Amino acid sequence: MCRVLAYIGSEIPLDSLLLEPQNSLVNQSLDPELHPDLQLAGWGFGAWSQHLLKPDEPFLYHRPKAAFYDDNAKGIIPSLQANTLLAHVRASGYDSSVVQTDENCHPFSFDGTPWIIAQNGALPNWRRLQRELLPHCEDRYLRQMRGTTDTEFLYVLLLSLLKGDGDDDVQEGFERLLEVILQAMKTLNLTALTKLKIALVAPGRIIGVNYGCGHEGKTNVAGDWKELRNEDMALSMLLEPMYVLTGKNFQDHANSYEVDTCPEDEATCAFFASEPLTEDGDAWLNIEFGEIIFLEKKGDTISKKVRTLNG
Repeated sequence: MCRVLAYIGSEIPLDSLLLEPQNSLVNQSLDPELHPDLQLAGWGFGAWSQHLLKPDEPFLYHRPKAAFYDDNAKGIIPSLQANTLLAHVRASGYDSSVVQTDENCHPFSFDGTPWIIAQNGALPNWRRLQRELLPHCEDRYLRQMRGTTDTEFLYVLLLSLLKGDGDDDVQEGFERLLEVILQAMKTLNLTALTKLKIALVAPGRIIGVNYGCGHEGKTNVAGDWKELRNEDMALSMLLEPMYVLTGKNFQDHANSYEVDTCPEDEATCAFFASEPLTEDGDAWLNIEFGEIIFLEKKGDTISKKVRTLNG
């Protein structure tokens, strides 16, 4: 299972997000807490900063090798800072069919949209499903697709379905995304468990979703993901939460993702992640299966909304 980390808040050194914490994203590629396998298929990040020459565009970095082997990271990252970040380490099957290239490393970014995307999910049979899904895709996004991953195709499909960039529009887009996927599965008799744990990020905004469908194509899946770990790993990972932490004074906590707890309306930073990144996991809000979260930096503080997705 891939790992995702998104951040919004004040401008901070990028190495405090990606390199320095004991449970940093780079270290998770070697030793993820909630997944048994190494993350060997590459990694990348997109970051916005007012100190870049093009502050309205994401600085993108991709490397098609295990993050813990990336000899460039310690040379580039300490020179950067960011107020918005989306980072990802890619997991894949341990076989020669996996295509490891820059073009297949998350996050994905296209011209003509403020959003970049990463996920730790999977859309089975996505190439065959395109027979039904391509009519929903706009040429302006299809022309920009360069890799061979399901996530980049989902990015094309989602952007094509969006009617706007407001919270309501994005929620409707995600709901429509799963709707057309399920219809395509039914039409082509390709129903399969589909895990969509997606981070959609723009400057000062994080939208995180945790949804999909079970083995029979049903969206109202239930169960204890921890108890299912040894019985049905795929279903367990489908039902596993995503995690959010909000607070303030992150910069005062060296080598960790700790923040000072505070009333919700006083939070100045937010993290969206695949697993809790601090020893006190209770400080993290679970984004349960079937939920969507909207995080946005407004002035100096972070607004937060959690909704249930229709499905």
